[in-house]
Amino acid sequence: MSAHKTSTSPSFPHSMLHRAIYSTLHRSPIRYIHVKMLSLEEQAKKNAAYKAVDENFPENAKVIGVGSGSTVVYVAERLGQLPNKSDFVCIPTGFQLKQLIISNGLNLGSIEQFPDVDIAFDGADECDESLNLIKGGGACLFQEKLVAGSAKKFVVVADFRKKSAALGVQWTKGVPIEIVPNSYAKVTADLTRMGASKVILRQGGSAKAGPVITDNNNFLLDADFGKIEDPKLLHAQIKALVGVVETGLFTNMAKKAYFGETDGAVSTWSA
Repeated sequence: MSAHKTSTSPSFPHSMLHRAIYSTLHRSPIRYIHVKMLSLEEQAKKNAAYKAVDENFPENAKVIGVGSGSTVVYVAERLGQLPNKSDFVCIPTGFQLKQLIISNGLNLGSIEQFPDVDIAFDGADECDESLNLIKGGGACLFQEKLVAGSAKKFVVVADFRKKSAALGVQWTKGVPIEIVPNSYAKVTADLTRMGASKVILRQGGSAKAGPVITDNNNFLLDADFGKIEDPKLLHAQIKALVGVVETGLFTNMAKKAYFGETDGAVSTWSA
């Protein structure tokens, strides 16, 4: 099912809570100066994040999932501006997100404590028109999927570069796959037999000698399948391999996606 698309400039929400937020936050000269310092593209990302929160935040939400990505930084910022922020807890999808939540004055919780999430906001490495996603570029795919899968509603926030006609077109680094460390040789061979043109054990680069280690103490493979015609089927095939913990293919999970555009506007896709 293709997504319903809209494109708008920042608009004002309609609920009493949201009107109160806008009246409080959008008249500050200090904040105005900060906004003017952002580039147009960066301002668009901020607009997308604010719009996503303002239009989707449940009135009586108690548990909020907060994912990763440069645009989601502004989601945490917006959540930190809500007048009722002491009434809910935020569940991070990785270590870095814990710091982001704390720095915005939000209550930090864990998925173990709060497995029923009211809404989750997260970024994406790529999003097709049916709101299928590739995630895991930041090595947090398992916890991102755990939080998104626990949420009553999952909303994606990203910039225009993440939009794609099909997965594997814009994001060409391959499907991130979290694996048990001692299975990497077998899983690599299995993925190659499945048709992956290239399978790479992700390395830590200049920051770490050897492979990237996830927050769950696992390895990551990046498997290039080119343009992915059936993300749901490919996910199921990869997930069935012994040694695979989770894939970065998120299918039939996101309900809405907000994208910051080059002109500062926000476009919206709905499932």
